[in-house]
Amino acid sequence: MRYQVHITALKSTQTIYDVIVIGAGLSGLQAARSVRAAGLKVCVLEATNRVGGKTLSVQSCENGFNDLGAAWINDTNQSEMFKLFQRYNIDGEIQRASGDDVVLLSDGTARRKPFGQVIGDQDLLLQLLQLLRKESALVDLDNPASSPDAENIDKLTFGEFCTERTQTDAVITIADEICTALLGVQSQEVSALYMLHYIKGGCGIDNLLSDQKDGGQYLRNRKGNQTISKNLAQELGANAVFLRTPVTSIDQTGPVCIISTDPGKIFHCRKVIVSVPTTLYNSITFNPPLPTKKAILCDNAVMGYYSKMIFVFKEPWWQTGGFSGIMDCEKGPVTFTRDTSVPEDGQWSITCFIVGDRGREWSKLSRASRQKQVWGQITQAFGSFVEDVPEPSNVLEMEWAKQAFFLGAPCPVMTPGTLTSVGDKIATPFGNVHFVGTETAQVWRGYMEGAVRSGQRGGAEVVKALSNSIAA
Repeated sequence: MRYQVHITALKSTQTIYDVIVIGAGLSGLQAARSVRAAGLKVCVLEATNRVGGKTLSVQSCENGFNDLGAAWINDTNQSEMFKLFQRYNIDGEIQRASGDDVVLLSDGTARRKPFGQVIGDQDLLLQLLQLLRKESALVDLDNPASSPDAENIDKLTFGEFCTERTQTDAVITIADEICTALLGVQSQEVSALYMLHYIKGGCGIDNLLSDQKDGGQYLRNRKGNQTISKNLAQELGANAVFLRTPVTSIDQTGPVCIISTDPGKIFHCRKVIVSVPTTLYNSITFNPPLPTKKAILCDNAVMGYYSKMIFVFKEPWWQTGGFSGIMDCEKGPVTFTRDTSVPEDGQWSITCFIVGDRGREWSKLSRASRQKQVWGQITQAFGSFVEDVPEPSNVLEMEWAKQAFFLGAPCPVMTPGTLTSVGDKIATPFGNVHFVGTETAQVWRGYMEGAVRSGQRGGAEVVKALSNSIAA
């Protein structure tokens, strides 16, 4: 009862929310939806001018849309995202997985190959995949620090682990391809244990890399995944989401939490849910300060470099030529591409992924130079087999690393030694402040599925805590 007396002592003109969520991405909006469903008063403070976080969909042609951020789900082991597809009557576009792939070799020559066929050291690849299947299966998702030999594995980078276990330095190239494709970081930047935990949480390495049924890249949203965030925000009701409202401080030393924002507006609440990347916790002043382990976690997380350049065309010339739209490049800015078309909408596009160190170097160029380099790789690779590669009707680009409130994608990863020492604190509440975000999820970390599940977990936490306080 003392808590209730302190609250009523505040000025009657101040709105006191039960919960304030910081960040209007999928995790924050899902958390807010869970809180509102429990009958509690909630609002969301978002630093940018839109909802969606790392889901960003733009109209790319007359009737079509493209995702500049997170693009894929599946309808089986990513069950929470698929429920949202069903809830909002979203048409899923099955990822095209037919036609020939193209490989652009380091000497500039191009090779055509059947879909999914490997060019290079197949024996070494198979050896590494078998190693990752076996070792990731041993990881305890709930408590990775208790996994067999966890501390020693966590001390190694993923690259060191792969080299040590396969006893060949040549495996680094494959390890880098896997790490950059999934997380935008090099294999020497991320903890081996973190990577094994990430792999198991995504239902295994084969599933993570798959474009087919059950895989990580099976279904796309015909109208773009940002539509999900827009629907979630709409469900919260009018005046529940405040855009262009970056949070500068969270003070929980008094009877209620006081949140200050850059426009100078002050908000009050009983509970806070922080839904911003771990790497950005330092942009918020916490009073009292974050616990030591939470601060160490923040300081030892790395955000990947993950960018897209999308070329939109009037016709699917690569499909006509019998190609899948997949281009794998041994050098240059582009690492790989995917066909991201929606035939029903007449939207024909190839999305180029520029990731890891190759992307960081490319990022230093002007926009015109960046586009010229990427388009040069497209024409060089496909032009070896197609008589006339047409100019695109539209070109889209997103560099997440240059977005002030993101600084990279898809999610922060842990450096060696972090997971076993402080990793268990990533989702631990701090007083009245709770933490969500895709990097806090046990499964499908780094994906939209992980974001939604973390939001559900965070929402349930605060609802339970507030229910207990009222009962007391």
